[in-house]
Amino acid sequence: MTIQADQETIIVEAFINGQNVKSLSQVTKENPTNPTEIVGYFPVTTKEQAVEAIEAAAGAFKTWKQTPIDERIMMMRKAIEKIRAAENEIVHLLSREHGKPLYDAHGEIYVSLMWMEFACNEAKSALQEEIKEHENGKTILSYDPIGVVAAISPWNYPIALSTIKIAPALLAGNTIVLKPSPYAPLAAAKVAEIIASEFPAGVINVVHGDADVGVELTSNPLVTKIAFTGGTATAKHIIKAASETIKDMTLELGGNDAAIFLESFDVHDERAMRRIVISNFLTAGQICMIAKRVYVHRSIYDEFVEKYIEAANRWIRIGDPFDSNTTVGPVNNLKQKNYVLGLVEDAQKRGAKVIHLGQILDQKLFEQGYYLQPTLVLGCDVHDPIVVEEQFGPTVPILPFDDEEQVIHLHNESIYGLTSSVWGKEEDAISVARQLEAGTTMINTAAVQGLDVRFPFGGVKQSGIGREYGVEGIRTYTEKHVINVPKTLDLPYIPE
Repeated sequence: MTIQADQETIIVEAFINGQNVKSLSQVTKENPTNPTEIVGYFPVTTKEQAVEAIEAAAGAFKTWKQTPIDERIMMMRKAIEKIRAAENEIVHLLSREHGKPLYDAHGEIYVSLMWMEFACNEAKSALQEEIKEHENGKTILSYDPIGVVAAISPWNYPIALSTIKIAPALLAGNTIVLKPSPYAPLAAAKVAEIIASEFPAGVINVVHGDADVGVELTSNPLVTKIAFTGGTATAKHIIKAASETIKDMTLELGGNDAAIFLESFDVHDERAMRRIVISNFLTAGQICMIAKRVYVHRSIYDEFVEKYIEAANRWIRIGDPFDSNTTVGPVNNLKQKNYVLGLVEDAQKRGAKVIHLGQILDQKLFEQGYYLQPTLVLGCDVHDPIVVEEQFGPTVPILPFDDEEQVIHLHNESIYGLTSSVWGKEEDAISVARQLEAGTTMINTAAVQGLDVRFPFGGVKQSGIGREYGVEGIRTYTEKHVINVPKTLDLPYIPE
């Protein structure tokens, strides 16, 4: 990667076997705040270059897997310090290419480093082989590295959802080929190269490109594990591509996460109302685990909506990501903006009421960028598209329910099950939470406000396979290898 002297236009190249590799063609990455501004350029990696990256990772794996765990941890800690030293530069780039407000971009770095540090702290004990003496002899359980990991990260949290894969994969002794999203490739590539600078050549490789590169990463027989975060539809293609060689997979996919407000919830709790608003509109609603549909007990529904609008209008300030007053920036790309607009317009045609929220700080800027004013949608049917589909943008439907049995059914009939949240008296909320089909359920908070990297995270049903974060998120990059040493070699039930 090179940064031009004006520190404005970033040029990203493929990074293979410790070297930048030029491509015949490049793609521009615009600033979603001002699409006429080019933030940088990234390459169209060829299929042949993708193969080269995979082969480099496979070659490096032969020696990297033998590297002592203490050395792997030391290298990762040095990488963490380099990222921390470059944080302001990374945040600036991330805000420009993504549209995140500065506080949100800093938050992404914060979560990334928190996870990387946790992984460093826990890796040695998590990967320590276990030896168990028993009446039949001795059994050794080791956590062996899998091999070459193909990591495909999304555009909404490009750094956090790259490092969530890079750190445990490398600490476990694997090598990796990372493909960032073309909608936010620059900052993720920069962070990957910072990490790579502390590791041997070939351990970390970065490619970019179109579907043919993705197909190569997910079907090449030298790749033994796929780590993907993104949409459920794309995951289905990945599963098919990987089926020929039966690869290990961790898939963190879409969600239609519900927030359930019980009769015991206090609508006058201003801090709680602020938390749900943030849980709906942080990162302009472009978070897999954000609260995307809100169910409120009918007895408190009217007052809840009133207090929600008040809280939203206090917190939501739509503007320039570099303005410290801004809490909500633009949507990342035009395709996503149009998709969200389509859902809102469809809801209106079906008779729903749409209420615009917050304050637009700069009308001219708003009109030139991929901005959407956050909206509250009332009067939907429970099966309208804006309710059952993942919006992934700054809009949220609020619907009333009459009893717990009904809302549990509405929650569980979704094909998704990433996260959920239940709000009310703790005992009541936990009782409902136990009946929800989700990978994570939060009580009286939601989305990243309730995330804890010490515990596993992932979805059920069509929201994913496997878990990230926690000790499980480290061991998911290993194969369990059992070595049995029997005390008695002859089995009593087999005749001489």
